Amino acid sequence: MQFDDDALERIIEQVTHQVLVQVRERAASSTGSGNGSDALATSPHEYVDRVQPVIEAGADRIAATLGVAPTDGSLSPMIDHTLLRPDATQEEIAQLCYEARKYAFASVCVNPSYVKLCSDLLKGSDVLVCTVVGFPLGATSTEAKVFETQKAIRDGAKEVDMVINVGALKSRDYELVERDIAAVARASHAGGAILKVIIEAALLTDEEKVAASYLTKVTGAEFVKTSTGFGPGGATAEDVALMRRVVGPQMGVKAAGGIRTYADAQKMIAAGATRIGASASVRIIQEAES
Repeated sequence: MQFDDDALERIIEQVTHQVLVQVRERAASSTGSGNGSDALATSPHEYVDRVQPVIEAGADRIAATLGVAPTDGSLSPMIDHTLLRPDATQEEIAQLCYEARKYAFASVCVNPSYVKLCSDLLKGSDVLVCTVVGFPLGATSTEAKVFETQKAIRDGAKEVDMVINVGALKSRDYELVERDIAAVARASHAGGAILKVIIEAALLTDEEKVAASYLTKVTGAEFVKTSTGFGPGGATAEDVALMRRVVGPQMGVKAAGGIRTYADAQKMIAAGATRIGASASVRIIQEAES
């Protein structure tokens, strides 16, 4: 569904308001019962104070400005060189790391079991190790996601891409979604890693994409990410543009899933992506150079 700018701003404002109201109500209820309040990123009053200006400012605060992209024409520092297939071998992971060094990609993105190997192979380089948490469904418990995060960081991960609880989001249990993301954000930041939050946009309505992006922003994550690459669809320029409008110009937006050519990457960057997740990274760079 396509929206004009005015309609899109109204949807963003309305959904953001609904999320805020529900989180306030659930947080107040949790505080009253003595359960769950410690799981929030801040106290309910601090949370409301932090996000209320976004609502009051309306579209002027929820900006449509694109993120900052490299000006030297190089795509490499924007790409997470990715291999998340369940049958990936050690030899293929070693090749991934070799290519990441050669082309100076931002990171390699691998399953948690390969974090230690990648950390060893990339030692002394500027290429970071990124891993996935709660992947690919996002339906594991918050405690399991936090444990995965802490273990991955001990093994050498510097970036964590977590999958939200999609079912909770679609149930409009925004407080659970917020708590889930915030717990992983705290674990990531405590270990010196950044957090990217995968919303699996292909499973969501536009209103749900707005809610997921907004919750990602207020929990302190560094990026919101379109897709796992294992869902019913990958990144689209329309989804990237919508996510960018919700999170504003300062936060990162990662497009992933189905980006196989230089033209695909260009579309995502034009829409507002500041990071690209791709398994066809080498082909993309070769096309860019030619």
